[in-house]
Amino acid sequence: MKVLITGITGQDGAYLARLLIDKGYEVHGTVRRSSTVNTKRIDDILSKFEKEGSLSLHYSDLLDSASIASLINNILPDEVYNLAAQSHVAVSFENPVYTTQVGTLGSVSILEAIRSVNRNIKYYQASSSEMYGGSSKEKLNEESKFIPKSPYAASKVFAHNMTMIYRESYGIHAVNGILFNHESPVRGETFVTRKITKAVGRISEGLQSKLTLGNLDAVRDWGFSGDFVEGMWMMMQHKEPGDWVLATGVPCSVREFLDKAFKLINLEWSDYVETSENYFRPNEVDYLLGDYSKAKKELSWEPKTSLDSLVQMMVENDLLEAKQEAVLLKEGLIEPTWENPVFK
Repeated sequence: MKVLITGITGQDGAYLARLLIDKGYEVHGTVRRSSTVNTKRIDDILSKFEKEGSLSLHYSDLLDSASIASLINNILPDEVYNLAAQSHVAVSFENPVYTTQVGTLGSVSILEAIRSVNRNIKYYQASSSEMYGGSSKEKLNEESKFIPKSPYAASKVFAHNMTMIYRESYGIHAVNGILFNHESPVRGETFVTRKITKAVGRISEGLQSKLTLGNLDAVRDWGFSGDFVEGMWMMMQHKEPGDWVLATGVPCSVREFLDKAFKLINLEWSDYVETSENYFRPNEVDYLLGDYSKAKKELSWEPKTSLDSLVQMMVENDLLEAKQEAVLLKEGLIEPTWENPVFK
């Protein structure tokens, strides 16, 4: 079995690549050509499996439909997972054109290539809970209405609908995974959960004294990426294609996440955290909570990792990274950067 993963160097792509290699897949992933390609999340498996032919990277760009079509035609994968995106919601307000282009044109380019090359290729579209808009406190499922409140969310709604259109029009096994927030120790450092656990580690080592955040009352449904990529794979194996929500069903505010993280180092978060209007979104999404009962019933999927275990996993990772950073700074082997300055 061969698989193509767009966004393989991201959080979900890295976890999915590991899962599929363990299942015996020949994994292919796309990376954008640049002067510095960041493969940090997959370097360990890349060095181990690239020579064996189990893992290969290819230069490609979702905005270049010809390169996507050529890649799919050359690899002839059995499955394609479209995980590539500009996935930071706040950044989508600053870069709406790029965010929308990648989210919309990218998905259509892949679907059109599958339609032209081989309609038996299975397709996974990474949809998002952000599509719902968070206007109510009810649990959201596959039938809930989409009310996107950001360029990112709007682009995801388009891709979601196009996936359904290609499924119904051309008989392609095309599925939408509507994933609620999912985190891990390799989550991007600008996302609020990782920003918090990274700060916990740096504060414990005296490298940082304050953490600035936005809306502390925003409520999310946070799960573990490793659990969620398994759900993605299960969707692709289901006899009939469809749309499924993956979530935990457990609400948690940013304030509560802070409390859990700082308690692990016996500190009060309120002594270190400040808020700024600069970190509020132009159009806030206040509450997102998922109902994964369809996935549980039809896929036998449910989350394995509790929120407390997730927070502990992330904090332990960032405590270790902070210790390493402190040693390197002390020895003069690295210098503070604008992303990780030293504030004592």
